[in-house]
Amino acid sequence: MDKAPFKYDIVGSFLRPERLKKAREDYFNHTITKEELTVIENEEIKKLIDKQKSLGLKAVTDGEFRRRWWHLDFIQALNGISVYDKVTTGFQGKEMKVQGSYISSPISFNEKHPFLEHFRLTQEIAGDTLVKQTIPGPNMIYLDSLILSPQYKENPVYSDIADFRKDLIETYQKAISAFYEAGCRYLQLDDTSWGALFSSAFREKIEACGYQPDQLINEFGDITEAALSVKPKDMVITFHICKGNFQSSWLYEGFYDIIAKRLFSIDAFDGFFLEYDDERSGDFSPLKYIHNQKVVLGLITTKTADLEDKEAIKQRIIEASQYVPLEQLCLSPQCGFASTQEGNHITQQQQWAKLEHVVAIANEVFK
Repeated sequence: MDKAPFKYDIVGSFLRPERLKKAREDYFNHTITKEELTVIENEEIKKLIDKQKSLGLKAVTDGEFRRRWWHLDFIQALNGISVYDKVTTGFQGKEMKVQGSYISSPISFNEKHPFLEHFRLTQEIAGDTLVKQTIPGPNMIYLDSLILSPQYKENPVYSDIADFRKDLIETYQKAISAFYEAGCRYLQLDDTSWGALFSSAFREKIEACGYQPDQLINEFGDITEAALSVKPKDMVITFHICKGNFQSSWLYEGFYDIIAKRLFSIDAFDGFFLEYDDERSGDFSPLKYIHNQKVVLGLITTKTADLEDKEAIKQRIIEASQYVPLEQLCLSPQCGFASTQEGNHITQQQQWAKLEHVVAIANEVFK
């Protein structure tokens, strides 16, 4: 088998089936037990994995079916992180009820993190098929739980930010090692925090909090590299960045240029999943900083149902090959289909049509 990421691949999340949504609501309302919810989750994940296999995917995910959020479920299960409800204006100016996080005590990895058992269950369901495990990247915590957190500003846990960075690195080193010990050989760090560093609106917010975005580009890179220093040779770790994905809307605007040189210099990553589904992503010129890593072009959008023109997508892949050799390029959707339990504004049928489109195009281009 080829090494991941594959010529046609997926980011990770899928639309939740209605049966699963109802079960989660029933559990929240205390009408079913945790054990009953887990049974339903397992059954729906098996159906999902069977469908992924039928499409020919070489690596499958659990669709993030056990999560409410793509990031907070993982983050809040670490030691030292608190999560709270809030109302915010963010994604394209929409007011929404969400959750936030802040560092409430020194952070560390939870050796009994529930995602480890989730992975084991998914691998058991998947059998011999490779399972990709997705988790948020470390700088989601740095940005959201510290820099932009009003709660943290009121009650700072760390007197020296260097101590925080040290704890953050060790937390992720232990997480990577724990997933490896659990049997994971394909791990993906999803990290939208880098998008804030090229978004003019969020650069202003970061500066208002007393931090310099350009300096953070280097710090984010250093933290990520240090976290990956424990990566075993037979473990694939990829990086996914998009500009936010919440019910078919986005958060950040801007191009990769400002972060590309530092981000793409992280050679421990085996591949980068990059959002390239509309004009907000800019051109492919930042790919000139790619070394030997694979680049998974997110040219197929998960935000809308319309299928992209096949020939236009092929042409964009050829354009990208001016900066990265074609053998290093792959194709995927630009993000998952349901970064939160609500999901994007498309149907199950449209979701699978999108993936069939990815597979068909990749098979024609990467012969």
